[in-house]
Amino acid sequence: MSREKFMSMAIDISIESVRNGGGPFGAVIVKDGVVIASASNSVTITNDPTAHAEVNTIRAACAYLGTFKLTGCELYTSCEPCPMCLSSAYWAGMKTIYYGNTRDDAKQIDFDDSFIYDQIPLAPDKRTIPSVQMLGDEAIKAFEAWSNKEDKVEY
Repeated sequence: MSREKFMSMAIDISIESVRNGGGPFGAVIVKDGVVIASASNSVTITNDPTAHAEVNTIRAACAYLGTFKLTGCELYTSCEPCPMCLSSAYWAGMKTIYYGNTRDDAKQIDFDDSFIYDQIPLAPDKRTIPSVQMLGDEAIKAFEAWSNKEDKVEY
């Protein structure tokens, strides 16, 4: 199948999602020319703010392949990923991300994530939702244990 066919699949999933009460987003993950996972946005259906199409698809692909790394995989998504989904694609090790609508298109229908992009470069205590470090001397113990662990699985 062609890239256009994979993108058309993601778009079809997004349209079907709207019909089924979900958000207007769909995604497909492809490895070696084969679709290994697809999903739509189910935020309002599952009451899960992280249930974006890309995250749902990444979870399904990882379960299918039995790994937390999607090396060599391509993500086809009906819309440019939000900051959470973009980060998830990077953590998963995607080879390429293809998208249909832009984040500006999403903003036009009230899916505006520019405020999150604007928050990222700010100091943690200057963000709209302030972040306050606590018990750093205790928390570092887990990092020390990880650093010293000989049989750790790197990710």
